[in-house]
Amino acid sequence: MTMEDMVQKQSLYRQIVGRQWNHLPASIRALHHLSEGHATFRGRAVIERGSSIGARLVASMLGFPGAGADVPVEIHFACSNGREVWTRRFGGKVLRSSQRKAERQNEPLLAEDFGPFRVLCALEPAENRLHLSVRAWSFLGLPLPLLLAPGGRTFEEDRDGLFHFHVEVASPLTGLIVRYRGWLRPAGEPTADLGGRKALVDE
Repeated sequence: MTMEDMVQKQSLYRQIVGRQWNHLPASIRALHHLSEGHATFRGRAVIERGSSIGARLVASMLGFPGAGADVPVEIHFACSNGREVWTRRFGGKVLRSSQRKAERQNEPLLAEDFGPFRVLCALEPAENRLHLSVRAWSFLGLPLPLLLAPGGRTFEEDRDGLFHFHVEVASPLTGLIVRYRGWLRPAGEPTADLGGRKALVDE
């Protein structure tokens, strides 16, 4: 087996993060370890929505969940041939996207497709976090101005061995569109004991 073959058998996130993969906390690596197959994680989240007309329109168009506190969350991963399909369930709302590896100016990036939109993000480990930073975006394959790209603080984090997420989508044109933050653990492990709001508050 060649080195290239070995890399191709690694999980998508491991391929992109590269040499820094083993420095990530175990809870983050556990969520992204699959290269083939299926996995499900469950937890709770707090969801905030932007109040502007533009923010509400974009959030509805892309299928983002409504605001709520202590919302049950389930994420199902289907991994095959270097591609991951994420099916997120926030209460009764489903948000689906697909991810794969891309390169831009010799930088390995995560390409995530939400319907006709594609967002390219760098995966940047820092201490107990994995940050996602937008590098480019497009609509139906047509590049869009980076200045107008949906951005915000987005990262995964380990807290006392538990996986936490913080996703923020905002635009200069609309302000905040959606922000959701919370925690996940593998399906089959209990979630009720961490369902209180205290576990969801960012420090």
